[in-house]
Amino acid sequence: MPRPVTAASLRGRLLALRFLSGWRRRFAAALAGALSALAMPPFGLWPVLALSFPLLVLLIDGCRGDLRARLAAAAGVGWWFGFGYFLASLWWIGAAFLVEADVFGWLLPFAVVAMPAGLALFTALGTAVARALWSRGALRLFALAFGLTCAEWLRGHVLTGFPWNTYGYAFSDSLVLMQGAALVGVWGLTFAAVLLLATPVLLLGPRRTGLAAVGAATLVLAGAAAWGSHRLATTPLATVPGVTLRVMQPDLPQDKKFAYDRRRQILADYLALSARPSPAYPRGLSDVSVLIWPESAFPFIYEREPWAAQDIAAALPENVTLVTGAIRYDQPPPGQRSPFFNAIRVMNARGEVLHSTDKVHLVPFGEYLPLQAELEALGIEQLTRVRGGFSSGSALAPLVIPGLPLAAPLVCYEIIFPGKVVPEGVRPGWLLNLTNDAWFGMTPGPYQHFAQARMRAVEEGLPLVRAANTGISAIVDPVGRIVAWLPLGREGVVDGPLPQPLETVSPTAKLGSLPLLVMLSTALGLALAPLCGCITRKG
Repeated sequence: MPRPVTAASLRGRLLALRFLSGWRRRFAAALAGALSALAMPPFGLWPVLALSFPLLVLLIDGCRGDLRARLAAAAGVGWWFGFGYFLASLWWIGAAFLVEADVFGWLLPFAVVAMPAGLALFTALGTAVARALWSRGALRLFALAFGLTCAEWLRGHVLTGFPWNTYGYAFSDSLVLMQGAALVGVWGLTFAAVLLLATPVLLLGPRRTGLAAVGAATLVLAGAAAWGSHRLATTPLATVPGVTLRVMQPDLPQDKKFAYDRRRQILADYLALSARPSPAYPRGLSDVSVLIWPESAFPFIYEREPWAAQDIAAALPENVTLVTGAIRYDQPPPGQRSPFFNAIRVMNARGEVLHSTDKVHLVPFGEYLPLQAELEALGIEQLTRVRGGFSSGSALAPLVIPGLPLAAPLVCYEIIFPGKVVPEGVRPGWLLNLTNDAWFGMTPGPYQHFAQARMRAVEEGLPLVRAANTGISAIVDPVGRIVAWLPLGREGVVDGPLPQPLETVSPTAKLGSLPLLVMLSTALGLALAPLCGCITRKG
C-alpha cells in the first residue's frame, strides 16, 4: 500500500525541490513562471503567486558552490522563471504579426520566443542580485523582493522601457487592493507582491516562524484591503458640471482599419455610430459636448482630404467638439527624418483643427525601427508599414479642449509608464488615452492594457477616459471605479460625465519614487544585516 501523505512527508518533498538539477530544475523554474502569469488580467488569480514565488525561493536556495557558481545558478533559475512568465503572459503579441501574415507572419515565432527570452534577462539579474544578498530564514525574502523589484524597475526604463505585467499588476483586478498604488505606485505594489506572497515558503522551516510570517503577511494584505475599502467608501463620484462625453468604439478589424480605398465609408460609419441615440443620451449627439474617437481613426492624412472636414461639419451639431487620433503630416523635428506623427487632434463642429499633440513614446518595431534606414534598406518594416516610421513629439504637453479641464494626452502604450503620464508644469484634470488594440484580437493583451491604464488613474488621482478602436473603452474615476465602459469586441459608444480629479494629490503623484526608495533601502538593510553581522564577528 502507498504510504499516506503526511505534513512531514509533504514538507520533505517540497524541500527536496532545492536539489533539482539539469532539465528538471529548468522546467520547475519555467513552470513556476508560467503559473505566475495567471495572476495577470484577465485572470487576476493573484494568490497563485503564493505558490510560484515560494518555489522560486526554494530553487534559489539550491544554488550552491562558490560565489560565482551561486550567482550563475541563481541567474539561470531567474532566466527560466522569467522566460516561463513572459512567454505565458505575453504570447498574444504574436497576434500582431498575423494581421498581415503574408508580410510579417514569418516573424511570429521569433517575436513570441525572442521577446520573453530578452525580458527574462532582467529576471535573471534580479535573482542573481538576490542570491548575492541571500541568507537564511525570513530575511532572504527581503533579498528576493529587493532584487526582483530593482530588476523590474530597470525593465521599465532600459532601452525605452517595457514595464508591461510587472508583478504589482497582480492586484489590478482587486479594486480595494489596487488603492495601494495611490500610496506606493505599481513599483511599490511589485515589491509588496514578491515579499508578501513568498512568505508561505517559511512554513517549511521552523513552524512558529513560518506561521508568524504568513500571519503577518495576511494582516498586511487585510489591512491594505480595509484601507482601500475605506478610501472607496469615502470618495464619492464628483463630475465636471456641464460636460457630457461620448466615446466611440467602432470595433473595426485591423486589416480593414487602414484600408485607404474604404476611407469615405469608414468615416461615414464613424459618424453614424457616433450619432446613435442611447439611454443616457436619447437625442444622440445633441446631448453630447465632447465626442472622442480612438487612435489613428482616419486611414488618410486629414489635411489632404478636404471632403472629410465637410462630412464632419455636416454630421456634428454646433455644440460638439471632436477629439480624435489621427496621423499628422508635418516637417520632421531636428534629429528626426519622418514627416509623420501619431497625434491627438481637437476639432470643432466645422471640422477645423483647434489643437494637436504628438505621441512622444513610440513603440519600437511597431512605429519605428532602431537603425531605421539600415533595416529598411534590408527590406524590414515596422508593423505600421509607414515608410521611415514615425517621428516623436518633443515632450508630453497638455491637450486643450474647449470647455474642459486640461487633459494629459496619451496615445496607446504611453499610458503604461508609471510616473510619466502627466506633463511638466500645470497639472491636468484628467488622463485621455486613445488606443488601438485591434492588433491583438480577443487575447489577454487588451485586458492587460486596460488594467495598466486604470492603475495610472489610481496612482495619479486623476480620472481616465479611454477610447479604443477595439479593446476596452471606458470612463474611470480617480480611484479606479469604472463609471461606464464597453467590453472588448463590441461596437458601440460609451456615454457619461467627466469625473473630477481628487482634491488632494495622491502620495504617489506627490512623492514620486520616494516611497519605493524607502522600501528598497529597508529591504537592502535587512538583507545585509546577517552579512554585516558575519563580517563583524570575523573582525
